[in-house]
Amino acid sequence: MSEQREEEKLVGADRVLAVLIDLAGHPQGATLDEMAQRLQSSKPTVHRALSSLRRAGLADQVSRGVYALGDEFIRLAFRHHAAKPDAIRIEPALQKLARQYGETAHFAVLSGTDVVYRAKVDPAVGSVRLTSEVGGRNPAHRTAVGKMLLSHELHSEAELVEWLRGQPLEARTPSSITTVPALWAELEATRNRGYAVDDQENEIGLNCVAVLADLGTSQMGAVSVSALAFRLPLEKLIAEVPTIRAIVNETRGIPAA
Repeated sequence: MSEQREEEKLVGADRVLAVLIDLAGHPQGATLDEMAQRLQSSKPTVHRALSSLRRAGLADQVSRGVYALGDEFIRLAFRHHAAKPDAIRIEPALQKLARQYGETAHFAVLSGTDVVYRAKVDPAVGSVRLTSEVGGRNPAHRTAVGKMLLSHELHSEAELVEWLRGQPLEARTPSSITTVPALWAELEATRNRGYAVDDQENEIGLNCVAVLADLGTSQMGAVSVSALAFRLPLEKLIAEVPTIRAIVNETRGIPAA
């Protein structure tokens, strides 16, 4: 196969993936015209990609001219998630944390310069539901789980610079850390005290604390409890760190100190 034909094949595969990702963002379905406009592609190109997805069961035509993710895609996604040993093992701890504090508990791992949420439990009643979702991402530098994991992975400011690969530390709130020296100082403090904090750095009005969750798998994780600042101020949330850590350690069968 010539280099030109191989390039065309890769571009075609990229377009199929782009259509799949676009459909995932529109659970009620999308028309061919809408997708073509968003993806800046011709309608025949998008239609060919949809045909490939439909043959694989990953997309369906739900009504005249409207397409959505197929049941096979959803089945595969849930099957994959359910098979992850870390998500399965940490779920009881997250449920206990959500019940105890009436707030949302997360389990996350590092992925590049982001954290990816592998599991999430909202309290049953009486709390605002957060917009985070399983599989969702946030920049590691402005989340408690991210800073907890970075403090474990990185051992010098030079390693932090290398990890960033020139990417800026973008702010989302006035409290977000935006310089390498400030972030490194926070990572050192996190390592020394054994827990990380998010003091309204990723979302105004939302505090968070996180601890490591070593589940014995190939990738280290972290567990966090996120709380509305007016209801559970950061200092009170920090005071609960020993209890949060004990609940997480129960997942590994580690007795409370």
